[in-house]
Amino acid sequence: MLRVSRVPPGDPTIEQYVGQNRFECLTCPYHFVINKRYYERKYLKKKEVEDILGGKGAWDNVDKTEDAEQPCAMQCPNEKCRNDQAYWYQLQIRSADEPMTAFYKCTKCAKEWRE
Repeated sequence: MLRVSRVPPGDPTIEQYVGQNRFECLTCPYHFVINKRYYERKYLKKKEVEDILGGKGAWDNVDKTEDAEQPCAMQCPNEKCRNDQAYWYQLQIRSADEPMTAFYKCTKCAKEWRE
């Protein structure tokens, strides 16, 4: 990897370039005086949140919570829905000593939330 630095005074072979920028290698004596503008533009593709937390197939083959009569039913947090069934899966998104995070998706209104 080359580093950009200023040409120092004292070397008679490059005395005319003193004060200009140059590329220099930190492990060998290579250096290259920059005498024109260099640039490179890269467009990076940002990851979607869904790519990080399971991807497109995250909700394929997931479990469903029990019926409303069962004690472990989850209620949808959507005020207009309040359905008692949801699809769910778990991911370890924190360190190993933390509990897994459960992701839920309502079977009626498709609202997603996590606990």
